[in-house]
Amino acid sequence: MFIPYLKSRLPWILFFLGALLLADLIILLDDGIEIEAASVVYMNVLLLAVFTLFIIWRWRRETAFLREASRLSDESLREWEELLPKRPTGLEQTTAELLTAASRVHREELAKLADAQYLEADYVAAWVHEAKAPMTAMKLILDEHRADPAVRRLQSEWLRLHLLIDRQLYISRMPTLAADFLPETSSVRSLTVPEVRELAAWCMEKDVAVELKGDDLSVRTDVKWARFIIRQILTNAVKYSPVGGTISITADCSPEENVRLRITDEGPGIPAHDLPRIFEKGYTGGTGRIHNAATGLGLYLADTVAKRLGIQLSAASEKGRGTVLTLTFPKDNEFDRIMGG
Repeated sequence: MFIPYLKSRLPWILFFLGALLLADLIILLDDGIEIEAASVVYMNVLLLAVFTLFIIWRWRRETAFLREASRLSDESLREWEELLPKRPTGLEQTTAELLTAASRVHREELAKLADAQYLEADYVAAWVHEAKAPMTAMKLILDEHRADPAVRRLQSEWLRLHLLIDRQLYISRMPTLAADFLPETSSVRSLTVPEVRELAAWCMEKDVAVELKGDDLSVRTDVKWARFIIRQILTNAVKYSPVGGTISITADCSPEENVRLRITDEGPGIPAHDLPRIFEKGYTGGTGRIHNAATGLGLYLADTVAKRLGIQLSAASEKGRGTVLTLTFPKDNEFDRIMGG
């Protein structure tokens, strides 16, 4: 901070050096002034030393406010404003008042933006709930005529629409995700079986089989949000599975004794250059573009929620050889620590 301060005070320094040089020239050129050269040198050294001490003193005094304020960069806007150093008078007090005023305006703008976002989220949630009523009625009508081949096709299309509306409802809840958590101890099968049944119509349309393997292990998590993660992964698995393919859901324990859930499909796989980016928002990759059915949201939302639940979500794939998505659940004590933190 000292070098920038010297640059800001460069006109002062140049003025002082110019005045000192002018004084030396007057002493040198004016015959009426009789001063020995040693005295002139002594005077110059003394003045330079005093001026240097003055600059250092002013630097420490004038930048004290900035040094104190810079320590507050990691604080929230409200705390930053309250912790801002107080200066009774002078330019620093004016600076503090300007910073405080700017902080308040910025905070007000953020509050307006947050209100607008919450209003939009409430509107979307209300719209989704309204849309669910006719969707339920449509489902009842479709179930009454499920023997009709055309109706079976409509059931799969209804399912896709239902999944999109349901996902939109979860998206609207994302801003308040932390407040919506409800820790429970549940079996892995109770998390996966309802989601498999949810996608049954789509699986039957594509003649995709779903196999459940491994032990029915217990995990501590939020059941609703964990099922949401599994739903996004299964939706992708069914979407990219070939006709007559098989999806395997396997539960086991890692060497560290964490419960793992692996969902394996027989789809086209993911190229190596796409694999590191599949959890990015809006990223569809080459496979998604070919199928023209990807939005780039499913795995992004699954990964976002998984991180909040302490679930490690990873992917392994080779082009042409399917994809494996693995959910590694935290141990009971790890989950309680994550939720408590």
